Amino acid sequence: MKKLFYEDSHKTTFSARVTGCREAEKGFLITLDATAFYPEGGGQACDLGALGCARVLDVQEKEGEIFHLCDKALPVGLLVEGRIDWKRRFDLMQQHTGEHILSGIIHDRYGYANSGFHIGAEVLEVDFDGPIPAEDLPELEWAVNKAIWENVPVKCYVPSPEELPAVPYRTKRALPWPVRIVEVKNYDLCACCGIHTKHTGEVGLVKLLSCVKFHQGVRIEMVCGSRALKLMSAIYDQNRQVSAAFSARPLETGEAARHMNEVLSQEKYRTVATQKKYFSLLAEKFRNTGLAVCFEEDLAPAGVRELSSTIAEVCGGVAAVFSGQDGTGYSLCLAGEATQVKAIGTALSANLSARGGGKPGFYQGNAQANKAEILSFFENYLG
Repeated sequence: MKKLFYEDSHKTTFSARVTGCREAEKGFLITLDATAFYPEGGGQACDLGALGCARVLDVQEKEGEIFHLCDKALPVGLLVEGRIDWKRRFDLMQQHTGEHILSGIIHDRYGYANSGFHIGAEVLEVDFDGPIPAEDLPELEWAVNKAIWENVPVKCYVPSPEELPAVPYRTKRALPWPVRIVEVKNYDLCACCGIHTKHTGEVGLVKLLSCVKFHQGVRIEMVCGSRALKLMSAIYDQNRQVSAAFSARPLETGEAARHMNEVLSQEKYRTVATQKKYFSLLAEKFRNTGLAVCFEEDLAPAGVRELSSTIAEVCGGVAAVFSGQDGTGYSLCLAGEATQVKAIGTALSANLSARGGGKPGFYQGNAQANKAEILSFFENYLG
């Protein structure tokens, strides 16, 4: 079986004869005497496309044979035309070649090995076996894109057994011959089974997204080619909206956002202070009432808890605060003397299907009841 994807990574159509077809769990496994479909391997996803009228759903290599999982059966002996999903193929080649450039530069500068990589649906993850300061990323990104702009050739070949020992390729472990070498002129020399662009210029653009600690080294997230353009376009569109919202220039939105955060923090402090004053004034209505039942609109659970605590300090018993509306239920909090709080909480659960809990002296939760039912419960409880 000829591996046409190694002969020409840009081949999008080919003709081949069906050598086998058997039914599988999710379709039909078809083998050919030649294929341009790259099987999943080496961190790179497989090609998709079509074989005649059959859609190719997956491609895997097992024991030297390449199996094409298709949605239809094809008769053995049929000469069939294969069509590669070029958009997918080119995207994967852009990601993989961009990874080689970055890994080669990092190996040259730091001496680290690429300990693993994976081309995901959105981003490419590359792992290295040593630390890389996050502040080094901008310069590394510039170096990778410089290699792209130089448009140097990407050469893939298999050295002879005699030539291989003299090839200083980077690898995680010693490999037996045959070893396929990917050479990015001046930037990388690596053993690799994947498929790549013919020149670095085809990668287009690389954007490094993050660098985080991973095991004893780091994991870098990146995007290349069309993915990088798509991401940067989406970020630009979001920044344009932020720019309009803040009335700030596109390159000044960060400062505008920081200023807005400061303003919001100041307003939050003022709001909290005002709320505390309001709660104190409201609590005076319940001074020395024993059991205080209070309904207050539009309070978050933290506000319900704070108001109940404030009222409990002056009512001389238990404060029961509710916030919500009929039909959707009420957030509630009981605060005060621990024994009474526990007893009322138990009664609420039994009579109003309330749910909640808390430490002694507090019961916080919610009740799916209307205001009239809640007031009736307390009238009867006091009764």
